[in-house]
Amino acid sequence: MGDETAEPSPAAGRPGRVTFRIAIPHPRPRRSPLDARLAHRLDEVQERFHEVQTRLSDPEVVRDPARLRELGRERAALETTVAAGRRVARLETELEGAREILADADDPEMGELAEEEIASLSEALDAALAALHAALSPPDPLDDRPAVVEVRAGTGGDEAGLFSSELMRMYHRLAERQGWQVELASLSEGIPGSVREAVFTVRGRGAYGLLRYESGVHRVQRVPDTESQGRIHTSAASVAVLPEAEEVDVEIDPGDLRIDVFRSSGPGGQSVNTTDSAVRITHLPTDLIVTCQDEKSQHKNKSKAMKVLRSRLLDREIAAREAERAAERRSQIGSGDRSAKIRTYNYPQNRVTDHRIGLSLYRLGEILDGDLAEIVAALRMARDEERLAGDAGRR
Repeated sequence: MGDETAEPSPAAGRPGRVTFRIAIPHPRPRRSPLDARLAHRLDEVQERFHEVQTRLSDPEVVRDPARLRELGRERAALETTVAAGRRVARLETELEGAREILADADDPEMGELAEEEIASLSEALDAALAALHAALSPPDPLDDRPAVVEVRAGTGGDEAGLFSSELMRMYHRLAERQGWQVELASLSEGIPGSVREAVFTVRGRGAYGLLRYESGVHRVQRVPDTESQGRIHTSAASVAVLPEAEEVDVEIDPGDLRIDVFRSSGPGGQSVNTTDSAVRITHLPTDLIVTCQDEKSQHKNKSKAMKVLRSRLLDREIAAREAERAAERRSQIGSGDRSAKIRTYNYPQNRVTDHRIGLSLYRLGEILDGDLAEIVAALRMARDEERLAGDAGRR
């Protein structure tokens, strides 16, 4: 994990105007799930766990309530990782045993049972490895930030707008499953049921840590309702997920801002379309423009727009840093490259494919209903492998 203070990149505009003060993670190349680095890290955790266990029974520690509580909390934190390691080891042993049974099976029925057991154990082992990686990986300082999500229709006309609306609903359903709150900043609609552009903030524990994997181009393949000959069309929508920046992260010179107010457009309640409450903020050094018209209050719209602007500036810096290291990495995960096709939703095959890790799942309806758990777990494992390898490389 890099801990240096980020300075403005040349692309951010005039020097000295925007200052970044956040530790930005430096992703590293991927490694195999059970390489020596992972095993070494697990050994260290297990050794410390046993050391803490021993110290908890020391009479001097028992007589010191503060020290007892401190070690108790550390033991509880370590126990999760130790338990995950034990589960992986147990499942590997059971899987090896099932493979031996299959190899020696003369009875077809016994072989069939062994094959079923192997499939079940392999699935359980994958889940256990994901949990172990998560437990061993150092926390990312950005993961618990609110996520600013921007969804925009791409190629495909009205069909792209309809797909953007479905993606927006998918993220709302995901937020409901997680118990998160969604705060709309701006919405531009097309034909009924379609979205040209939407910006909203998702607040809740781990929001950015989960949604960060959604950045990129999402492609849909299906037969539109307006297609009379049953031909499959391909449309696309882009998604950008930014960590919400705080004032201490990004300092913006007020002189670099042009703020315009205007009357809101589109559907709205009393006074929304009758007063100059909408706000457009232009950051002159970078030409970034943020518009917010969801609130009746001009002050609230300005506050929301400033939050989005800070998040875009922070994301710009993160993307620039990651681009500098693109030659060292061989993965698109977290690359910040908005033009990269990351996922395809194929309706005729009921298939969703994440191209970054080559994962295909045949339950499109559940995924569009917000069930992204399996995809996110696989992407997190890939990122954790990179980070574990990076930490080992710095030792």
